[in-house]
Amino acid sequence: MTTVTARRGMVPEGDAEPEGRVGFGAFLNAEWIKVRTVRSTFWTLVTMAALSIGLTVMICAVVADSLSKDVAEAAVTGKRLDAYPDQFVFWGMTFGQIAALVLGVLVMSAEYATGMIRSTLTAMPRRTQAFLAKASILAVVLLVLGMLIALISYLAGNPFLEAKDIGVELSDPGVGRALIGNGLYLAVLGLFGFALAALLRHTAGAITIGLALIYVIGGLVGLLPGKWGEWVTKLMPGNAGGQVAVARRWDDTMLSPWVGFGVFCAEVGVLLILGWFRFTRKDA
Repeated sequence: MTTVTARRGMVPEGDAEPEGRVGFGAFLNAEWIKVRTVRSTFWTLVTMAALSIGLTVMICAVVADSLSKDVAEAAVTGKRLDAYPDQFVFWGMTFGQIAALVLGVLVMSAEYATGMIRSTLTAMPRRTQAFLAKASILAVVLLVLGMLIALISYLAGNPFLEAKDIGVELSDPGVGRALIGNGLYLAVLGLFGFALAALLRHTAGAITIGLALIYVIGGLVGLLPGKWGEWVTKLMPGNAGGQVAVARRWDDTMLSPWVGFGVFCAEVGVLLILGWFRFTRKDA
């Protein structure tokens, strides 16, 4: 009787989980600790903020005088402006986006490069939850910091325009949307790099391919002839997704901001599914 009782105490009944089973919250906490403590992550985020804010301030200071003259001339002659003040208040974010993509790659690939991925998967063997935790923390960090950096960029750069009476208000068309859109775009751009890293498991390769698709090939496909060339250009990840992060489009032939962002999310979603499949099915 004592033996039976002891055995019953040792074996969980039915579908009850054994005590101490790690929940998804523990996965999230582990990934949050990594983001906060890994040196490469910290410096990547610092670089993202410095580039975005610093370059926005610089361009607003440089163009304010000539732009104010163009605006005054356009008011008299009715001439269409080549550039508008609201196109510059988030200008530096374009370069900060590079750091967001690199961060997304590092969150996944750094552990493969150091071999720490084996320890991670030993401690957290449920790979789907580990994958989701990494992606979730990355997206939230970039979403929050992206909007914060965009707001600081606006507040730091706009005074140079205001000094020339061409300041941009948050209530102006597209400005508020771009403020939120920068956070959204950085978050999905980070997931884009994350998915590439999950597929390639190689830091340099994932960064190179990611940057090429966003900043090089996205521009070169504009040389393709005909309507199909126009559509390929519109659907390239950076061309589609980046429209939500600017107050006024530089190219009116591109997809509208939210449609383009939806296309970009779908493209990244496909890559994430492929990356998840490789992460859960292949050896570390």
